[in-house]
Amino acid sequence: MNSMQNKILGGLYGQALGDAFAMPGQVHPDDTERAFGWLDTWQAAPDDHIVHAGLPAGRITDDSEQAFSIAQAVIAAGAVTLEAAVDGIVSWYDRVDGDNSPYVGPSTRRGVNALKAGQDPRATGLWGDTNGAPMRISPIGLLHPGDIEGAVADTVTVCMPTHFTQPAVSGAAAVSAAIAQAMVEGAALDAMIAAGLQGAALGAAHGRPWMGCSVSFKIEQALAIAASGGDRRARLRRLFDEVGATLNVPETVGAAFGILAMARGDPKETAILAANLSGDADTIGAIACAIAGAYAGFNAIPAADIAVLEADAVFQEYEVRSIAAGLEALSAKSAADG
Repeated sequence: MNSMQNKILGGLYGQALGDAFAMPGQVHPDDTERAFGWLDTWQAAPDDHIVHAGLPAGRITDDSEQAFSIAQAVIAAGAVTLEAAVDGIVSWYDRVDGDNSPYVGPSTRRGVNALKAGQDPRATGLWGDTNGAPMRISPIGLLHPGDIEGAVADTVTVCMPTHFTQPAVSGAAAVSAAIAQAMVEGAALDAMIAAGLQGAALGAAHGRPWMGCSVSFKIEQALAIAASGGDRRARLRRLFDEVGATLNVPETVGAAFGILAMARGDPKETAILAANLSGDADTIGAIACAIAGAYAGFNAIPAADIAVLEADAVFQEYEVRSIAAGLEALSAKSAADG
């Protein structure tokens, strides 16, 4: 396995690891602690989980499925295009019977319904302000090793059909830019985080103006908490209370960078921190671990955790290793074309 393959597989499997491992985390850290103590082993969702009740241990959710579907559509198109972005999200929606699924986010549902009604995909995302954009953007970063501006430009395109507001684009651009930097051989963690902040600033120049604080502010706030030292539970609680862990994009992306920094880019530790952070834990985990996986590589993810993911029936449906090969070929073609 060469370095590029290691990093692409790491990003995709990292996404799934953070998603599935954090999936049982409850909406509040007190509830997660009551259910599991310190959550550091694979668990099924509790029966009283308000979103994931009934899901078995190791099950990926819409966070990973949408990322994989976007990747498949981009590979099939041979480029990142608006049409591929539409195809990727609509294909996933139809695959899961989105009209009747409890796992479709509000912005995605609104955008897909508008697309299906024949509206212009350049306008269907103008109300999309929740965290679907950053949670599914990781394949775009994987396509752009070291090319932050290219990653952000393609991120803008992918956000347009469902999440074309400033915070959504900014948050997604922070994630794709960090992953683009993580794809560089020998990339430093600090450089990767700096790339995320650069991506957030570049992304904020796109999308419909929207209410709320900046993504960059929440990332910096989270990084300060991560660096404050002391007990990790106390720092996680500060992230939850001060940065936030809801569907709000600046909160989600800020918290993801915070736990990434706390874990020093280790994929499994990042997943454990996401699970115990709670809130929208699977989305935060998917984002943070996609970055960590691209940074540390597939070989840094424990083999036992790879086995858990590959035993999941939903994960199997997406043929993730084939997606990785397709992304590697497309990235190489783009580099050759200049």
